[in-house]
Amino acid sequence: MIGWTLGRYFFMRYVKITCYFLLGIFALALLLDFTENAGKLSALPDYSTWGALGISAMRIPFIMQQMIPFVALFSAMATLISLNRKYELVVARSVGVSAWQFLLPACFGAFLFGLATIFLLNPLAAYGFAKAEEIQASWTSGKVTDVSALRVPWLRQKTDEGETIIGAKSILDRGATLVDATFIELGKDQTITERFDARTAQLKDGYWQLNDVRRFALAQEPQRIAEMRIPTQLRPEFVEEKLAAPETIPFFELRRKIEIAKSFGYSANAFDMHFQSLLALPALLMAMTLIAATVSLKFVRFGQSGTMILGGVLAGFVLYVVTVLVKAFGTAGFVPPFVAAWVPVLIAMFFGVSFLLHKEDG
Repeated sequence: MIGWTLGRYFFMRYVKITCYFLLGIFALALLLDFTENAGKLSALPDYSTWGALGISAMRIPFIMQQMIPFVALFSAMATLISLNRKYELVVARSVGVSAWQFLLPACFGAFLFGLATIFLLNPLAAYGFAKAEEIQASWTSGKVTDVSALRVPWLRQKTDEGETIIGAKSILDRGATLVDATFIELGKDQTITERFDARTAQLKDGYWQLNDVRRFALAQEPQRIAEMRIPTQLRPEFVEEKLAAPETIPFFELRRKIEIAKSFGYSANAFDMHFQSLLALPALLMAMTLIAATVSLKFVRFGQSGTMILGGVLAGFVLYVVTVLVKAFGTAGFVPPFVAAWVPVLIAMFFGVSFLLHKEDG
C-alpha cells in the first residue's frame, strides 16, 4: 500500500512538472512565431493580427513535437531535483525504497507522454501545420514573381515533347497542389522553349491543371491564360514522397503511405524513418528519464548541482544530436530506418541502466 501511494505521488509530481514545461514552451513558441509572422507577413493586404495569431497557434503543436525529448529530460531532472531538495527521496530511501521504485513512476509517465505525443499531438501537429501553410499561401499567392524565391526541391518530369522543370513557392495537399508555381519547358535539345507562371497548379490523373497562368516564350509578348493543362507521367505517390514533409502526415496514415509508395517502386525512406522514429519515441523519452536520473538522484548528497545538471543537459543533447544524425542516414537510405530509429535509443537506455546499477547496487 505504501509503495502504491508513494509511486502515485511521484507520478503525479512528474505529470505536474511536465505540464508546467509544456505550458511554458507553448507560450514561448507562440510569442516567437507570432513575432516572426508579424515581421514577414504584415505588409500583405490580407494580413490581420488575429489571422497571424491563428497561424502561429496552429503551428505550435508542430513546434512542440520537436521539443518533446527535451521536455522529458528537463521535467525528469526537475522532478528528481525537487524531491531531493525537500529530502523526500532521502526519507524514501531510509524506509527501504530503492531508486528503481521511485524511477518507475517517472519512466511510466515518460512512456505515457510518448504515447500521447504519437496519438494526440502528432495528428494535431500535422493538421495544424498543413492548415497554417494553406492560409499563409492564400495570403502570399501571386505576390512573388522571382524564380529564386521558389521552394526547392525542384521536380523534373519527362514527356514525349521534352522535359519540364517544376518549382513552387508553397506546397499544399502533400504535394498535390503547388502555389505560385513555375513550369519551365525544355526542348529535345535541352533549350528553354516556354515558361509558365501559375497562381496554382494541381496534380490530376495524367496532367497538371494550371490556373491564372502567364506564358513566356522567346521573342513573344507575355500571354495571360485562365487555365491550361500540362501532360505529366508523375504519379501522386512520387510527388508526395518527393515534396511532402513526413512530419505533415499523421501517424495513422504513415504505414499506408509507405506501403503504397513501395508498391510503385519508390523508396519512401523519409516516411519510413519518421514512422519508426515515432514508434521509438516512448522508449526515447524513457532513455531521457534515465539520463536525468544519473545526474539528479545524488545531487544533494554530493553537492554538485551545477556541474551535474549541466552534465545531464549535455548528455541529453548528445543523445538527441546522435538520434537526428542517424535519422538523416536512415532517411538517405544508408541505414535501414528501423535500425536508425531504435539503435541509439537502446544504447542510451543500456548505458543509463548500467550507470544506475553501478551507482545504486554496486
